[in-house]
Order: sequence, then structure tokens, then C-alpha cells
Amino acid sequence: MSGGDRLTAGVAQMNLSRREWLALAATAPLAQAKGYAPRLACQTYIFEQDYGKRKQKTLDHADEIFAILHEAGYRAVELTSNFFPPEKTADTLALLDQHGLALPIAYIGGPMHNDASKQTVETALAYAERLKPHKGLEAISFNCDPKPGHASKTDAELATEAQALEQLGSALTRMKLRLLVHQHAPEMADHAREWRYFVKNTTARNVGICMDTHWTLRGGEDVMQILREAGKRIGDVHLRNSKDGVWLEELAGGDLDYGAVAAELKKNDYRGWLTVELAWDPTTKITRPLSANLKRSREFAERLFDVK
Repeated sequence: MSGGDRLTAGVAQMNLSRREWLALAATAPLAQAKGYAPRLACQTYIFEQDYGKRKQKTLDHADEIFAILHEAGYRAVELTSNFFPPEKTADTLALLDQHGLALPIAYIGGPMHNDASKQTVETALAYAERLKPHKGLEAISFNCDPKPGHASKTDAELATEAQALEQLGSALTRMKLRLLVHQHAPEMADHAREWRYFVKNTTARNVGICMDTHWTLRGGEDVMQILREAGKRIGDVHLRNSKDGVWLEELAGGDLDYGAVAAELKKNDYRGWLTVELAWDPTTKITRPLSANLKRSREFAERLFDVK
């Protein structure tokens, strides 16, 4: 039985609506649960690439995107702030309901290392306030902007960044949401100096981690070492793979050993999210429609990570 079939069967047995079931599944209190039980979602960056090539906005194609994700078997999605300008937020949330998709995590970013950090925190909190009424939201995934040219941040800038993350995380905690800090390659530079700084200088209570496994690899760090250091702070793991350094069209075996990642997560009784986030390099070989690659990626993740 597929994940979608199991959800449908559960709804019938419990006499719940689809939206009520999605909300119940997404908001189960992790602190009281024990044992390995990851949950699967899909990020939509690949659609941003696809429509971007045509100079079109993903927001204008939200209905089509959500339909493709549902058809590919996903029941939860992680969306960026591009889908939620204030005047369109209600429309996007309504479309998610229409297509049976939960929104456990919403992504945003901004500068946190300079005087703009105060405004960034206010913007992120306003974003969370707009989305929180929608049942099922658990966390805000946040990426700190790099400096121009990916220049290294000074010690003072890293201190400002850590303080701003703690402030944002504390405010989200009071809203009963979790802050998950995402990273790209720049945070992994110089032996993951920026990433390790915020981990050491923020509290686990207020600042969690969204670990992007392949950006860790591209940043030159040992994925398994970073995974171990992140430990229980992890609430989301982004999944993508490559072969000979080139991103694959689907999530599959390749340069990154996801079997080892799965084993480490199982050892830690991981109950957070696993998010398929496809992305294609200019030289990525495309042999199937995106819908087929999304479906195959879901099936690969469910098998390898033992998603029920």
C-alpha cells in the first residue's frame, strides 16, 4: 500500500476530513514520541528553475505545481516566501487545501550579520504570523544571506548573526513554532566556520537546524560529521544527489551516501522531516518529465529512509 493509500485508509477509519488528517499528522507532538519515524515532504526549488528559464513566476503556476506534487504522491510541501506575498497568501493556502497538501515548513531568508538584521527578524516574524493560522505549520526554515562575493564574515558579524538568530528563534518558540537554520555552500567554507559559530553560540531550545546534505558536500565538508554535530537540533533534512559532481535529475544513489545518512538518523530516533529538493545543473541529463522524477524520488526516499 502506498503512503497516499495509507492516509486515505486512515481518514476513512477515523472519519476525519483530509484537512483534519493532514493537520493531525503534521502537528503530532514530537517531544512525547519515541522511536524513528521520519516524515516526507517536497521542496519546490526545481519548479523555480523550470519556470525561471521561461522568465515566469512560480506563484503564477501554483495550482499546476501543487497538482503535480499531489499526483507524484506527496502530501506535504515546503514552500518559499515567493509563494506568500501578503496579498496572495490566502490564495496559496487555499490551493494547498484544494490539493491535499500540508505546509509543515515555510522558507525565508535575509541578512542577519549587519544592521539589517532587525528588519530581517521583523519580516520573518510577520511571515510566520501570516502562515500560522493554517493548520499544520511547524517551523520556519531560515537561510542567512551571504556577503557579496561570498566573502567571509568577520567575528563581529558572526556574533551579530548568532544574536539575531537567537532572537528570531525565541520569538518563534513563543509562537509554538520552531526555527530551523538552513545552509548553502558559503556557510561550509573555512571548515564550516559560519555554521559552527551559530551552532556554538545559540541555544538548542530556540535554534534548530535544517541540514541541506548536498550543499554541505559541495561546501567541502564531511556530511556525516556535520550530521553528527547537528544531532538532535535537526528538524529537516534536504535531499538531493549528484554523480561526478553533477546534480541528478532525480533523488537516487550517487556521490552522497544516503544509506549512511539514513543509518545515522535511525540511530538518533529521528522524527523530523525529510524534504526532497531536486535541482538541476546546466549539464544535468534530463530523460524524464519532472512529474516522473518527483515520483521516483519519493519512492527512493521512502524505501531508503523507511518512511511509513
